[in-house]
Amino acid sequence: MKIKKNDTVIVLAGKDKGKTGRVLKAMPKEGKVIVEGVNIQTKHQKQTQREAAEIKHQEGAMDVSNVAYYDTKAKAASRIGYAVENGKKVRVAKKSGTVID
Repeated sequence: MKIKKNDTVIVLAGKDKGKTGRVLKAMPKEGKVIVEGVNIQTKHQKQTQREAAEIKHQEGAMDVSNVAYYDTKAKAASRIGYAVENGKKVRVAKKSGTVID
């Protein structure tokens, strides 16, 4: 999976198509990511002895195929490739050619 935590991504499909956000959590084994402010779901929290009952709104996981890396230099979605620089493998945005990490 080429998308990692703290990457800025743009949503390609679904109800939040076109929104951008930061990846909060990447789950490579499931092939899913959680993006900040995208795919908001409602969760009803039951009352406990310490906490009151409430309705929480939190981000839900979405498939990694529905997001793409957002290249801030090109201001568009970009695919990610790999290159070797100084003997180290780095990720590269294909649209602008900038090194991501």
